[in-house]
Amino acid sequence: MKFLAALIMRGPVQAALVTGATGLFALLFPLIGLFSSASMALVTLRGGAKAGALVGAMAAAGCALACVFVFGSPWPALVVVTVLWLPVWALGIALRFSRSLAFAIQMAGLAGVMLVLLFYALTANPVEYWVNFLEPLSQAVVKDGLFDAANAQALFAQLARWMTGIFAAGLLLQVLLGLFIGRWWQAALYNPGGFGAEFRTLRLHPAFGAVGVVLVALIGFTRGPGLVADLLIVLSPLWLLQGLAVIHTLQAAYGLHRGWLVGLYVLLVVFMPHAEILVACLGLVDIWADLRARRGRRPPSPG
Repeated sequence: MKFLAALIMRGPVQAALVTGATGLFALLFPLIGLFSSASMALVTLRGGAKAGALVGAMAAAGCALACVFVFGSPWPALVVVTVLWLPVWALGIALRFSRSLAFAIQMAGLAGVMLVLLFYALTANPVEYWVNFLEPLSQAVVKDGLFDAANAQALFAQLARWMTGIFAAGLLLQVLLGLFIGRWWQAALYNPGGFGAEFRTLRLHPAFGAVGVVLVALIGFTRGPGLVADLLIVLSPLWLLQGLAVIHTLQAAYGLHRGWLVGLYVLLVVFMPHAEILVACLGLVDIWADLRARRGRRPPSPG
């Protein structure tokens, strides 16, 4: 990974080539989009808003031209710009000037909340919108024999009730992961070990803890999925990150082998979403209880 970061930092042309190429491939292989976002984040964090904008403009022009040849239209490039580059460029600016990872994450969380509220304001029936949006996929799984028509309809009708929050949270996580990778690259090149130390100090504002408590309390009075549930879903990545920061801090404080962290991330994938909920709850508790400070006041246990 470090060699790719070094290539990006050689100059705007190299940065635009990496950003544009990974953005183009992301249209076919979405996970590659993380590296495209990370490239934009790295340039912005190191060079500032103008450097990021210049690289973004060059990459967008190249990506649009490539889309004309590959897809017959430049419009897919607009998706790359608006989803992969613009959000992480804005967060990169926020992080560069605030020098606070928590501040950038919280700005992303507020943007996610605004996205959910805007969707509800502009869509008369969010569930019906997602049912229609998912209909081609429903027909595809029936055609492939994965489900019969009745089961597919029931499955996607249920999924549609949660899609607003899931979609917004997915976008939020994609942007934050791109920002994190870019910050990690920056530390690897110019401040080895700096990202780990910065991440372990991650602490959200108490207001995000208060909002979390209110939403958890309200969810018991709502009838299943809806605005409250969607807001809870879109903010949960913030508490998840703080929970992970707590775990990383304890791992470093007790000198545990990194294999414990590898095992944790494996569990997060295997037991999704239950494991994520538990870690997010840990992060929510830490906002109020400051578990890391309590650990700092206590001597390590014998052995």
